[in-house]
Amino acid sequence: MPGNATVFDPVISTYTRAQAIEDGILVDVSETACEAGFKIPVAVTRTVWERLVALPEGYQGFQDERGRLWDVLWMAHYYALRASNSNRVTMCVLVRDIRKDLRDSNRPPRKHCPIVAIGGGDAGEPVVTVMFPEDD
Repeated sequence: MPGNATVFDPVISTYTRAQAIEDGILVDVSETACEAGFKIPVAVTRTVWERLVALPEGYQGFQDERGRLWDVLWMAHYYALRASNSNRVTMCVLVRDIRKDLRDSNRPPRKHCPIVAIGGGDAGEPVVTVMFPEDD
């Protein structure tokens, strides 16, 4: 190939992590993630936020989003440490549906298995993204 050309030339457009955060595709949770033990920026996908963090109607007084986010990030950090030789690991979290569980105390919590992935940020710096497989 002539000059600096590569197999992937020309680049038509790029979509940066910063743009994804600005557009709401990713939610920057770095501040809380730092409290949970992460030392690099962390974002969750909108899907992870909606399924695992966002407080469903009727949950006020039982839970709050800050606590739910803390639980997800604490578990993500736990799984990331256990898989320190890999750039991604599947974690598992259990989520109770309080409204249904109050009617049926034998109902098991729902299991969700997002991925904790470490990759390069916009400038090649290490960043973590918590996502579901379909978000990848």
